Amino acid sequence: MAKELTSRSENYSQWYNDLVVKADLADNSAVRGCMVIKPYGYAIWEKMQAQLDLMFKETGHVNAYFPLFIPKSFFSKEASHVEGFAKECAVVTHYRLKNDPDGKGIIVDPEAKLEEELIVRPTSETIIWSTYKNWIQSYRDLPILVNQWANVVRWEMRTRLFLRTAEFLWQEGHTAHATSQEALEETERMVNVYATFAEEFMALPVIKGAKSANERFAGALETYTIEALMQDGKALQSGTSHFLGQNFAKAFDVRFTNKEGKEDFVWATSWGVSTRLMGALIMAHSDDNGLVLPPKLAPFQVVIVPIFKDEAQLGAISEKVADIVAKLKALGVSVKYDNNDNKKPGWKFAEYELKGVPVRIAIGPRDLENGTVEVARRDTLEKQVVAMDGIDLYIQQLLTDIQENIYNKAFVFRKEMTTPVETYEEFKDVLQNKGGFISAHWDGTSETEQKIKDETKATIRCIPFDQVPEEGKCVYTGNPSKGRVLFALSY
Repeated sequence: MAKELTSRSENYSQWYNDLVVKADLADNSAVRGCMVIKPYGYAIWEKMQAQLDLMFKETGHVNAYFPLFIPKSFFSKEASHVEGFAKECAVVTHYRLKNDPDGKGIIVDPEAKLEEELIVRPTSETIIWSTYKNWIQSYRDLPILVNQWANVVRWEMRTRLFLRTAEFLWQEGHTAHATSQEALEETERMVNVYATFAEEFMALPVIKGAKSANERFAGALETYTIEALMQDGKALQSGTSHFLGQNFAKAFDVRFTNKEGKEDFVWATSWGVSTRLMGALIMAHSDDNGLVLPPKLAPFQVVIVPIFKDEAQLGAISEKVADIVAKLKALGVSVKYDNNDNKKPGWKFAEYELKGVPVRIAIGPRDLENGTVEVARRDTLEKQVVAMDGIDLYIQQLLTDIQENIYNKAFVFRKEMTTPVETYEEFKDVLQNKGGFISAHWDGTSETEQKIKDETKATIRCIPFDQVPEEGKCVYTGNPSKGRVLFALSY
C-alpha cells in the first residue's frame, strides 16, 4: 500500500517533511535539532561522498582529520570570523559528571571546570591554521591541499531535516598557497568541481557566481557559490568556495620564506558542501509519488520484483533473474532482487516508487513464456514490455536517458523561473506571485542590498560569472548599475 504524501501544491514544506520520513531517509532524534540519517538516506550520502572524494583526489587533494573541539581563544583571533559564528556555537565548559549528593540523578561536577572553554567545531579554519603554523616554513612546504570529512555543530533554532540541523555532516577543504593568484585559482577550481558534481551526478543545474559582501563567508575576501532552484521557487546555496586571503595566516602567524628569500604570510582557501545536498536532491526532482533519484546517486539503480504464486514459479523466475542480474552487474549497474515473499508485488511497486529507484523490472510466469519483462522508469512513470534478450544494454541506455531527462526537466524549470525585471514594483510582483530567480540591476552597495532584504526577505544569491556586463539603473535606488545580479527567496 502506497504511503500517502501531502501534495506539493497543497503544502510544499509538509510534502518535503513527509517524504524525508516516509522514504526512510532520516528521522528527528532525541537530541533537539539533530537528525538520525537512516540507512537508505545514508546510502545516498555515501554515493555523493565517494564521488566527491574521487574528484577532490583527482585535483591533488588529500584527506586528513582535525579535532572536534576548538579552544575559545582561537575564535577571538579573527574578528569577522568569530562574529559570523558566535551566535551558533555550542560550548563545552566541564569535563566530568557525578552523582547528585541529593540523590536526584547525575549532575555536572563543579570541580571539573575547564581552564578554557572548548567550542564544538562549527567550521575548522581556526584549528587548522593553528596547525599549519607547525607545517609551513618555506615555499617548499606549499601548497597544502587538505580536505576533511567531518561533522559540525551550528546551534540552529529552527531546524529541518537535511536542510538545517544543529549537527550535520560535510566536507571542508582547507588549502595553503604561496601567492594570492594560486589561492584564487584554487577557489575557482573547487567551485567548478562542485558545479560539475551537481550537474553531472545530482542532475541539478546550478548557477556559478560570487557572493555579495553581505553574503560572504565570515572571514573571507571572496566567496564563490553554486545556486540551485527548488520546485517551490526558492533558491538553495548548494556549495561554497572561499578565498580567505591572508586573514587566517595573520591571525595565527603562519609565515613562510618565499623563493626570493623574503618572509610573507600564507594565502588561504576553504570550501565545503554538506548533507544539505540531500535536501537539494529531494526538493529539485521528487514528485507527489515520492523520491525521484538520478541513477548515478541511487543506492541501487534497478529493482527486480518477481510475480509468483508458488515456490516452483519463484524458482524458475529466480533462475532467469540471476542471469539478468549478472549481465547488469557486468555493465556496472547496481541491482536489487526483491524475492521477499512477505510482501505483495503491488506493495513493493509502491514502496520502490516512493524511494525513487530509477528502474523497476517486473517478471512473472507469463513473462518467462514470452521472453519479456515489464520495465517501469521512475522519472516519467512510463511502463514498457521489453524482450529479455539484450535487456542489459537496454537498461544501461535507459539509465543514461533517465539521468539526462531529470537534468533537462530541472533546467527547463529554472529557465522558466528566471525573470528579468526593471522596476522595484516588478521585482515585488514576481517575488510574490511567481518566485524563482529574479535578474535585476543593483547599485553595488550593502545598504541597498540590506534594504531589499528587510522589505522583501529576498537576498542576492550570486553575481553570476557568465553575466554579460550591462549598464543600467538599480532596481531599488535608480542609481547606476554595472550589471544584473540574481535575487531570490532562499532556504
